Amino acid sequence: MTEPAGSSGPRKATILRVVVALAAIGGLFALFRFLPVGLWIDAFKAWVAAQGALGVVAFALAYVGVSLVPGGPAAVMTLAGGAVFGFVKGTIVISLASTLGATLSFLLARTVLRERVGRMAASSPRFAGLNRAIEKEGGKIVALVRLSPLFPFTVVNYLFGLTPVRPLSYVLASWVAMLPGTAAYVYFGAALGDAASGADPVQKAIKLTLGVAAVVATILIARFAAKAIRAAGVEAGEERAGDA
Repeated sequence: MTEPAGSSGPRKATILRVVVALAAIGGLFALFRFLPVGLWIDAFKAWVAAQGALGVVAFALAYVGVSLVPGGPAAVMTLAGGAVFGFVKGTIVISLASTLGATLSFLLARTVLRERVGRMAASSPRFAGLNRAIEKEGGKIVALVRLSPLFPFTVVNYLFGLTPVRPLSYVLASWVAMLPGTAAYVYFGAALGDAASGADPVQKAIKLTLGVAAVVATILIARFAAKAIRAAGVEAGEERAGDA
């Protein structure tokens, strides 16, 4: 029995994302293997420890600043947070910082940057569908988008500001839905940090394997979220943009 013609597209896109993610993971392994990343991490850890709470706050504020830049390397900062702070503390710091950054972008889009973000939305073929879906289902769509890579994190933070979602619903849905991905990438960052240090080789291998598994799991979750978003009509905006 042949598959519907339209089903091959999402499957190919998912396979491509997995391949790209694995290639990126391989690149990170090479980076940590051939550069003195371990020394850099140890130096930064020492600086943070010397600063105490101020060091943690400085890192969190740097993360917020990066998240305010469309296309900023928030994912790299998440990995760095895991390498520097470890899994538990890193997850807490990054979760709070990413939620704060997403909230600030949202509020800026509703106020002083509304016109500029409006131009950004006009160039996004999916925004019209996103806006309609949020009108119907509110925070549920925010959560699904957070689980899916349909919109880059630092861009969608601003685009959400133009939708009718309520601020409290936006913040809560963003925080809860971003938490699993944050934990996965922080854990992977912590595993990379251990791999760059003098940890036991067996422990390194176990942690890196679990880290890769966590990242791949987020990709699979993103696929199901993308299906749910399409079912809610977000891609309708893309079709209309193509017809115009």
